[in-house]
Amino acid sequence: MRFYTNVQNICKLQSFTNKLDISTMRKLLLLFSFLLFFSCEKNETIDLLPTTSVNITIDLNLPEYIDLQTPTGWAYVNNVGLKGIVIQNTGIGNPPYKAFERACPDNNCASPMTFDGSLKLTCPCNNSNYSIIDGSPQTAGSTNFAREYKVTVLNSVTLNITNF
Repeated sequence: MRFYTNVQNICKLQSFTNKLDISTMRKLLLLFSFLLFFSCEKNETIDLLPTTSVNITIDLNLPEYIDLQTPTGWAYVNNVGLKGIVIQNTGIGNPPYKAFERACPDNNCASPMTFDGSLKLTCPCNNSNYSIIDGSPQTAGSTNFAREYKVTVLNSVTLNITNF
């Protein structure tokens, strides 16, 4: 009889822990959802650059774009956008390519931004730096982001670059 009582107690305990687990999971899910919702940050920077339409297809087998086939490789695309585009194969993400407008985000420079293969674009007029990963300003006092373009991989050797 005692064994039977212990089995009943164990079954009751399992039932209690299952209810506790479901209740706890619901609370954790609610807490996680709440934190996720309020932790998202909105980028409220103002794009000072004029609107331009970009839609170009790039063949990575062409000599001027062959470096894009390897991670950290990069290339300029001239006569597109406002002052050209810089594309880099970052080697991470899907797609692993990033494309940015070469016009300085403050729209106060006649020269295009330069890229030396590191992780930053540089505006030659005021030496402001911008991240090649997300376009964020890397220089104190700079608030505008570099304009990023959408890169779509059409196949293993073809990219399409467009406005978002």
